[in-house]
Amino acid sequence: MSNMRPVQIRLHSRYEGEDVLQEMQGEAVLKGSVLYVRYEEPQAGPEGGITRTTLKLGGQSIKIIRHGEVESEQTFELHRKLPGFYRSPYMSFALSTHTQELELSIQGLSARAAWSYDFYRFDEESGHFAISLHIQEEPIS
Repeated sequence: MSNMRPVQIRLHSRYEGEDVLQEMQGEAVLKGSVLYVRYEEPQAGPEGGITRTTLKLGGQSIKIIRHGEVESEQTFELHRKLPGFYRSPYMSFALSTHTQELELSIQGLSARAAWSYDFYRFDEESGHFAISLHIQEEPIS
C-alpha cells in the first residue's frame, strides 16, 4: 500500500486472568472510511520466524490478518459469530469469534477500539477475550 504513514500501536488483551500489553511501531493508510494498519509482531513465531499483521478498521468491523510463520484471520462485528482460521508450523484449526461488545472511533490515521468476544476453536467455546487498541499517527518531523 502506498502513502503509508508511521503510527504507534498499543494493544492490550485480557484473557482468563492473563493481561498482555504490546507497544509497537507500524504504518497506516486511510482508504475511504477504512483504516489499514500494518506492523510486525514483537514476539517471534514458534520457529523464530516473523509474523506481519494487518488490521482493517472500518464501519463497525475489525479484521485482523496475520501472515508469516503464523497465519490467521479473525473478524469482529457486534453480536455476530464469524468464522476464521489459525495456522502455525505446529497446528491448524478453524475458529470463530462471537463479538459481545465493540466500540470503534477513527480520526484520520489515529483510532481507538475496544471489543470483547467469545473465542471458539472447532466450534467449541474456549475462552473470552477483551481487547483495547490505540493507534496514534506519528507527528511529521
